[in-house]
Parts: sequence; C-alpha cells; structure tokens
Amino acid sequence: MPYNAASSDNLSLTNGSGAAAILSAGVGCFVLAVLAILADKSALIQRSLVFYKPTGPLSGVTTVAILVWLVTWVILEWSWRKKTLPAGRINAIALALLVLSFILTFPPVGDLF
Repeated sequence: MPYNAASSDNLSLTNGSGAAAILSAGVGCFVLAVLAILADKSALIQRSLVFYKPTGPLSGVTTVAILVWLVTWVILEWSWRKKTLPAGRINAIALALLVLSFILTFPPVGDLF
C-alpha cells in the first residue's frame, strides 16, 4: 500500500508502550542492584531470598528483580499504551537508573552501605 500523506493525518502515533518497556527495564535493573546489596548486608534478607539452595540468595535476588520488572512493565503498559509521553525524560530516568544500578554493583560502592 503506497504512502498517502493525507491519510497520515488520521493516524495517532503513541509512544507509551515503548516508554513503559524502557522505564520498567531501568526499574528492574535498579531493584536488582538494591536487592544484591541488601542480601549482602542483611542475614534476614539473605535467608529470605534463597529460593534455590545451590545458588543461594542470588536465586531470590534475580527472581524478585525479574518479577518487579514484569509487574512494572504490565502496569506502565496498561496505563500508558494509548498515550504520547515525553520520551526524552523517560529515557533519561531509565538511563539514570541503569547507571546507578551499574555503579551500585561494584564492590567499593556496594561496600559503603
């Protein structure tokens, strides 16, 4: 079907689905970093995050982070799917969460807490 400029006026392009995916990924990364630090620092949290004994608390850290990522994605997708959002701001927030989570996973920084 050839492109018709007149018909493009009737189209309403939204970016809510993409924004939901990007922001939820940043949230999931941040939760992973925070849970990794908490599991290292708290014996109670460490014990509660052992879902599979051979891997220890890492099994719970990754499982909970993935669940938070998926739940966040579903909620944001449901809320934003038909909206046009400021992509630059959402991308900046997601990137900040990603960078912060990357920094938190390094031992010198994680050991400060």
